[in-house]
Amino acid sequence: MNRHERMNALLELLGERGRVEVEEAAAQLEVSAATMRRDMDALADQQLLTRTRGGAVLSSVAYDLPIRYKRAHRADEKEAVAQAAAKLVERGDVVGLSGGTTTTEIARVLATRPEFAEAGPQPHLTIVTNSLNIANELAVRPQIKIVLTGGVAHSRSFELVGPFSELVLQQISVDIAFIGANGIDPVMGATVHDEAEARVNRLMAERARRAVVVADSSKIGARCFARVGAADVFDTLITDSGAKESVRREFGERGLRVVAARTAADG
Repeated sequence: MNRHERMNALLELLGERGRVEVEEAAAQLEVSAATMRRDMDALADQQLLTRTRGGAVLSSVAYDLPIRYKRAHRADEKEAVAQAAAKLVERGDVVGLSGGTTTTEIARVLATRPEFAEAGPQPHLTIVTNSLNIANELAVRPQIKIVLTGGVAHSRSFELVGPFSELVLQQISVDIAFIGANGIDPVMGATVHDEAEARVNRLMAERARRAVVVADSSKIGARCFARVGAADVFDTLITDSGAKESVRREFGERGLRVVAARTAADG
C-alpha cells in the first residue's frame, strides 16, 4: 500500500469510527506508529482531520468522507463482492443501488459487462440510485438508464435523502436492490451511521422484488446507530471469504442467505 492509498484508508477508518488512536490505526494499516503520525499530520494540514493527543478525529470540514477518498481500502474484497452481486443481474432489470463504496464498485462492474455495454436502440439496464457519485459515473453510458431519486444531498456520503427521495421510491418497482451497510450483525442486521440514510435504504430495499445487503467482511459484527433491517428486509448477504464460517451459519439460522465471494488472494 503506497502513501496515497494508506492515507485514503486512514480517512475511511476515521469515517467509520469518528476517532482513531495512532497505535490503533498503525496496527490496522500495518505500518509503524511514526509513519502513522506523519500521515495524520499531513492530512491535518489539508484540514481533512484534526489531530488529538495520541490520535485524530474527523475535522469539522469533513466529518465524513466523500466516496473519492474511500476507493483504496479493502479494494480486493469490495471487488469480489461486486462481481458476485453483478452475477445476479439480468439484461432488462431495474437495479436499485444505495450509496457507498461497495455499491459504487457494483455500478462499475455492471457498466463494463459486455451484455450491458453493447450498442442498441434501448437501454439494457435501469439503475435507480440515491447516490450522486454513482449517477455521475454512469450518466455517460447511453445503454444504462439512470434514475436519480432526488432529495437533499448528504454531505457525508454523497447520498440524497429526505422526503423527496422517499416520494420517488414509493412510486417505482425494482427487480433487485443492492444496499450497502456500515455494519451488519446477525441480530441487528444492516446498520448505517445516519437515520435518514437508513430510512431511504430500507425503502429502496422494500420496493425491490429481491433485496441484497452488500458488505465486506470487516463490517461483520459492527453495529452503527441506525438500523436498516435484517431478514425482515433482505434475503441475501454478499460478503467476502474473510467472513467466519460460524458467523455465516448464524446469519443463515436467522433467515439470511450468505454468499462469501472469493477474492484474488484466495486463488
